[in-house]
Amino acid sequence: MKMPSDVPRYVIALGSNRPGRHGRPGAELAAALGAIGGARAASRVMTSAPIGPSIRRFANQVAIIESDERPLDLLARLKAIEAAFGRRPGQRWGSRVIDLDILLWSKGAWADRRLTVPHVAFRDRRFVLDPLRMIAPDWRDPVTGLTIRQLHYRACAVDRMARPS
Repeated sequence: MKMPSDVPRYVIALGSNRPGRHGRPGAELAAALGAIGGARAASRVMTSAPIGPSIRRFANQVAIIESDERPLDLLARLKAIEAAFGRRPGQRWGSRVIDLDILLWSKGAWADRRLTVPHVAFRDRRFVLDPLRMIAPDWRDPVTGLTIRQLHYRACAVDRMARPS
C-alpha cells in the first residue's frame, strides 16, 4: 500500500483571461482545479498583465496535486480539460478561457518532444513564482537546485533592475 507521501506530486499552473461557461476567469480557475482533482494545496488567485498580444489581464493560480499519472498522461488529461472548457488552438499568448501547465514534478525532471518538466520558463515568470512561493517556498527546482523562495528572490531582483530609477 502506498503511503500518502509516496504519491507523486505535480505543480500545475492555471491561468485564464476570458470568461467561459463557468463565468469570469476566477470562476474558470476554480472549476478547472475541481476538474483536475487531487489538489493538496492551491494558491490564492492573483492577476497579472498579459504577455504578448492579449490586452486582457490574467487570473493566475498554482496548485499542488497528487497523481500516479506519468507526466505525458497528466499532460493529455490537462489538454482534454482545456478542450472541454472551450480552449481552442490559436495565437500564442492570446486570450484564453483556461491554460493548464505542468510546472514541476516531485520525481524530478522529464523531457521529450512533447513535454519538458520543469516548465522551461517558470523560473522567470513572476505570475507563477509569486503564487508558488505562497504554497511551496522550499520546493527545489531539480535543474538549478534552487528553492522556489530563491528563484522568486532572483526574479524580483531582475524586475527591480529593469525598472528605471
